[in-house]
Amino acid sequence: MRALELPPELFGLDDFAMRQLSAAQADDLYELVSERQGRSLIITSNRAPSDWYPLFPNPVVAESLLDRLINTSHQVIMNGPSYRPNKRPKNPTNKPDKPIT
Repeated sequence: MRALELPPELFGLDDFAMRQLSAAQADDLYELVSERQGRSLIITSNRAPSDWYPLFPNPVVAESLLDRLINTSHQVIMNGPSYRPNKRPKNPTNKPDKPIT
């Protein structure tokens, strides 16, 4: 985090658990989460925390890391359709109705 010059008060991981982690990535994440113990960390994911375990190559690292994350967190679970379609332009003027051939 110091190399990235991020403020230490808050750190966020967006779209966490989109794909499997390599052993090095899992170890780095473990170190990051361990170092942030007791400080703010925001994680967003499209998967339930129970689905995160198989994404780690080492089950011991997965258990230790996810225990730290899940058991010390406040979870906000949002169900329903994505909000992104609501942000889509209604009538884009720069796109033709039919493809130009």
